[in-house]
Amino acid sequence: MKLLLIGHGYLGCEVARQFTTAGWEVTACSLSGGDGALACDVGNPADVARLPAADFIVHCAASGRGGAEAYRRVYVDGCRNLLACQPGVPLLFTSSTSVYAQCDGSVVTEQSPARPDRETGRLLLEAENVTLAAGGIVARLSGIYGPHRSVILKKFLTGTAVIEEDGRRYLNQIHRDDAARAILHLATCGIRAEVFNVCDSTPLTQLECYQALARIFERPLPPTGPRDLDRKRGWTHKRVSNAKLCEAGWQPRFPCFLDAAREILPTPRADAS
Repeated sequence: MKLLLIGHGYLGCEVARQFTTAGWEVTACSLSGGDGALACDVGNPADVARLPAADFIVHCAASGRGGAEAYRRVYVDGCRNLLACQPGVPLLFTSSTSVYAQCDGSVVTEQSPARPDRETGRLLLEAENVTLAAGGIVARLSGIYGPHRSVILKKFLTGTAVIEEDGRRYLNQIHRDDAARAILHLATCGIRAEVFNVCDSTPLTQLECYQALARIFERPLPPTGPRDLDRKRGWTHKRVSNAKLCEAGWQPRFPCFLDAAREILPTPRADAS
């Protein structure tokens, strides 16, 4: 089986590793190429047309921290170009649980309303609809953390963490390796035209998380402060459910962020949330 992988960053490299281990032939692409990946601007139809034929496509490219214009080019145009150039080939698009804008602490499933309050979130939904209309799969990922990468742990250990208000806001996360395993599972289990939440099994409140980290690392609890309304993904308060994905046969190796807290040290990067 041949995988065409769009995006060869933190998550993409682990996806490539796991698919290769499972016996797939992987062709990885990134905007600039290098490190074993082909150079490809997925928003450019001519670039996409030159990519080799595949049996399955995973689109997990990042927007490069860009705004709405970058989201449209990488996600909406990228999905359209991939589907047009390789018709009939299943596409898995990695979206985000940020499309859920719930602020009431409720449990969020794939059936819950997805009404993002930011244009970038609405563009993710547009890319999802493009994918689903072609029979593809949408994986809505929570904040990715993993080896050498956790914004929560980095802020805690550097003393820059703040508990927002009373700390009731829920944090929804997924270990990078579990996310890659979910993508491999969805590629091979035969399910199509479905949306899946990809997150761990234990959403923690911000207060619960920092209290546990204070115990684990024997450090003081961060101070309290106002909520951060300028977060890249927006301010939400929800518990994202992974029940549908678990019912499809996947289980996280790290059911809770705290299960991996010691293992992922050190954390020099803070690119996930």
